[in-house]
Amino acid sequence: MSQTTASSPAPSADPTLVARLRADLEVSGYTVEGVESALGPVAASALHREQALPALRASAPGPTDDAAQPAVLTLTRLFVLGQAVPAVALDAALPSLTAAGAAELGLVALSGEAPQGSQDAEPTARPLVDLRPYAAHDARGPVDWWLASDLGELATGGRLAGDHVLGAGGASITLAQVTVRSPRTRVLDLGTGCGIQALHASRHAQTVVATDISERALRFAAFNAALDGVRLDLRLGSMLEPVAGEEFDLVVSNPPFVITPRRAATDGAGGAEVPSGDDSLPGEIPTYEYRDGGRSGDDLVRDLVTGVGAVLAPGGVAQMLGNWEHRAGEPWTERVGRWLDESGLDGWVIQREVLDPAEYAETWIRDGGTTPEREPEAWAAAYGAWLDDFASRDVEAIGFGILLLRRPLPGEQVTLRRLEEHTGSVRQPLGAHLETSLAAHLWLETLDDAALGAQRLVAAADVTEERFYTPGAADPNIVILRQGDGLGRGVHASTSLSALVGACDGELSVAQIVTAIASIFEVSADDLSAELLPAVRGLVRDGFLAEQG
Repeated sequence: MSQTTASSPAPSADPTLVARLRADLEVSGYTVEGVESALGPVAASALHREQALPALRASAPGPTDDAAQPAVLTLTRLFVLGQAVPAVALDAALPSLTAAGAAELGLVALSGEAPQGSQDAEPTARPLVDLRPYAAHDARGPVDWWLASDLGELATGGRLAGDHVLGAGGASITLAQVTVRSPRTRVLDLGTGCGIQALHASRHAQTVVATDISERALRFAAFNAALDGVRLDLRLGSMLEPVAGEEFDLVVSNPPFVITPRRAATDGAGGAEVPSGDDSLPGEIPTYEYRDGGRSGDDLVRDLVTGVGAVLAPGGVAQMLGNWEHRAGEPWTERVGRWLDESGLDGWVIQREVLDPAEYAETWIRDGGTTPEREPEAWAAAYGAWLDDFASRDVEAIGFGILLLRRPLPGEQVTLRRLEEHTGSVRQPLGAHLETSLAAHLWLETLDDAALGAQRLVAAADVTEERFYTPGAADPNIVILRQGDGLGRGVHASTSLSALVGACDGELSVAQIVTAIASIFEVSADDLSAELLPAVRGLVRDGFLAEQG
């Protein structure tokens, strides 16, 4: 199985040319909405499913004047679909930059610069990068940018290069949506790739440092920052090495967490480690800088969790995505929980997805561009290597999720240890909800039961109640408090707890409400308080109830 290499350098961030490009893009209609409108609903939907043919047809130029093609279709055909376009059409789409300027930036190769032997009948522009509009909504609000990355499998029709720089994929978008967005002084984007997390962070941070082990990725990040008018401090290096000795209020990371099979030597204690300096893989399985961290199993994520506290300022937060192994006889919560214990940080882990070893292997072999239809032998070799690797560590499943870590302030103790599974739908962006929940936890830690009872709480506007009755029964046998925002939690509630939540409008304290309910139900107020206050703490922590503003 051969490993390909990048065929073109990263684009230039020449300020004059980038400014011309930005000016052209701003008037071209080349936005997410503009592309979908120009392609039409059928082609746009197919493109979201990684099917290019309808979009190729919808963006095909007319039979006469190449320069008359709408700019948005020319740019979509070139930079999203990976098709060569007439140079005159690109001149028309980017009138300030022109095709020659795009070539100077490294975005395209003109027909005269094409590989030897090209028989182009007329001057054409061939794409060297993927440059597309990006629209998202994080906890700070909506954003609209353009992002450059390497051309993907949809455009090239082949396997990805080892130094492939990924654009805004599903994991990147997820991390951007779950990240807290309150104002920060210094933010670190560890493993920045094309720079997407750093761009998001620039909207609420005074300084953003972005690191990557790939110099090529940093060049893409520099281009994207210039194109979108953002200042970044870009540094080359592995993991936390480029920022050793520094502190940050927020660390975000979509690290190379994919668990890739490696040729390993037994360490004598039943475990396996990759020998120092040996990153070879069984069957020459290709590695990709954007996803493969060069470590055995989930060691990279573990090392990041246990080490990130060294660069967190007191009260600072780290948020990252990761994979972890579910090993036979060991609940994942115990495994990841040990990482949290070793970190010395407050920790909250939400497992969002679980794949069995076969599903995991299929996902990531396809992600690199290898398919059983196109390369059956390579597919089988990689598939077998993945299954063997997982079997060597008794891995039964692989979890994917979100990790939120916080360094306690001086004098504080670690109080947050929360590991949960939530595979259902959530209301994105989730960052504001997570930040509110973390703040609620810290607030609750300052309150004993008497102090909590003195609080005047209010029920969140998104909370609803569901009641289930046995036919003919006067009282419900199940009451569920349902959250419409955030994680969309459902909490089984007693009738008295439901009554308490319903009465939380900020007028009465929790203790007053409990006393009133106890009187109605003719029970001891002390006993009812002992029953309800732990539940109230959970509801405050999860956003059902809040401190009166």
